[in-house]
Amino acid sequence: MGNNNRLKAQSTEKKTRFLFMLDCSGSMWDDINKGGRQKIVVAKSILSRLVDSLQHIPNVEMALRVFGTSPKNKYDCKDSHLEVSFFDHNADEMIEKVSRLEPSGTTPIAYSLTQGADDFPNSQGKNIIILLTDGIEECKGDPCAVSQSLQGRGVILRPFIIGLGMSTDYSKYFGCVGTYFNAANENDLKNILSAVVTQALNNTTVQVYLNDINGKPTETNVDMTFYNAKSKTVVYNIYHTLNASGMPDTLKVDPLTHYNLVVQTTPPVYQNDIEFQSSKNNIIKLDAPQGNLNLSINNKSSYTIKCLVRKSGQKEVIYIQDFNSSHKYIVGTYDLEALTLPRTRINKVNVEQSNTTDIQIPQPGKLELEYKRDVVGSIYVIRNKKQEWVINVTGSGSERKELFILQPGSYKVIYRPKYSHNTIETKQLEIKVESGSFNTMSLQ
Repeated sequence: MGNNNRLKAQSTEKKTRFLFMLDCSGSMWDDINKGGRQKIVVAKSILSRLVDSLQHIPNVEMALRVFGTSPKNKYDCKDSHLEVSFFDHNADEMIEKVSRLEPSGTTPIAYSLTQGADDFPNSQGKNIIILLTDGIEECKGDPCAVSQSLQGRGVILRPFIIGLGMSTDYSKYFGCVGTYFNAANENDLKNILSAVVTQALNNTTVQVYLNDINGKPTETNVDMTFYNAKSKTVVYNIYHTLNASGMPDTLKVDPLTHYNLVVQTTPPVYQNDIEFQSSKNNIIKLDAPQGNLNLSINNKSSYTIKCLVRKSGQKEVIYIQDFNSSHKYIVGTYDLEALTLPRTRINKVNVEQSNTTDIQIPQPGKLELEYKRDVVGSIYVIRNKKQEWVINVTGSGSERKELFILQPGSYKVIYRPKYSHNTIETKQLEIKVESGSFNTMSLQ
């Protein structure tokens, strides 16, 4: 039973796929360094040993694409071929293909990357290109644009480019394509290939420190979303947790992707273009101090009233909170607009670290208007000796009455018969609405 469970767990793990892309242009016959072996001989030897070792690792698949095997004088910019496709137990075929390679052609890197995108199976997994070359693009292609597009579409992760006996200056050329390494000699190539594969396979972890106002990682219980920085797609949705030791819990991540992080506090906290160090525990520290805002209605009223919350002095609504509820906000000053009749505005409300700010508004009252005939009219509130419009009345309907929920205060109802042609028939009535009261007014 236990063995079956382990097999089932392994089968659901995502594959790590390595597409080895090998330059076979004519310059690969040159020595890798003064007095060293030829670049192609070194590459074939080390690549074959690596392929042989990878075949024994679970959930790893390999394929081989080669470019530059046509005669140099043909200048064939479509000289790129998938020699061995992705399938199980293909190491022997890859090693045999590698042993027969004879460099002679040109260097169509951009075209090879474009074609390589279709070499990967259309299923979930980590798709990684490892490009071994001793030169730059020779066919007027744009490897940077191709790589960026493939990463943006989520086809591949950031490629690895290994330059064979090239100047370190080429890191600027290949930096936009992927992660560049310069192998100055045979030993360098062996170590770099090993490090690249290890980086792709080993566990990398991250802890997200949500720091309070004192710089301590005490904030928690909030959703965190990691996006692929290139494709903008969601990679991880994790609800932040503190472990048994009171420290942020650890998350396994893929180090070959750059991430954008959104911590779903109110308002959200962001950090973009995050790059993790492979095979290590990485720590992200974000300032996310929070406090509570508690909204209530006097006398524990059951009315449903919503409140628009904005950062002080700004127009954008960051949250809509119900009264008779509590919600966490990033420490700061906020402007509140309760959707009462009329609107209740409370500005410069301070939310402090780990404290609860209580805001209470009066319980509203009810005003029922009864219509003897159809009318047109409006309700106004009197504030600071000024008359402010609140809402229009319908003034018609089969029930001949209309109910309004109004905040305590002094009001006027101004109206006239709907079908009257005389302005002089305008009438106004005054009424005082108190908390919890029920008032009826008849419009003649």
